[in-house]
Amino acid sequence: MPGIASLRANSNATIDATITAISAVRDVTTSRGASQVADATLQDDTGTITLTLWGEDTKKYSVGQKVHIADGWVKDFRGKLQISMGRSGTIKIVS
Repeated sequence: MPGIASLRANSNATIDATITAISAVRDVTTSRGASQVADATLQDDTGTITLTLWGEDTKKYSVGQKVHIADGWVKDFRGKLQISMGRSGTIKIVS
């Protein structure tokens, strides 16, 4: 499986990584209405990337957990790559 270092903007990605940090949850207003968002830092042997967590997902995960992201969406946000679930992505905790 490719690592974080091989991810490219505007593409789907499947990765395994460890959560090394999670920001405070913030309230935001989007085109779909009010929501909550938090940023988790993911790390593997090749690098780090920010995972954007929305809504209920902001409460599901904690530092130190290993996660598997399938079909996540990678984008360039202010010059840094981020990954989110997009329309079809899933995230699960790997034991």
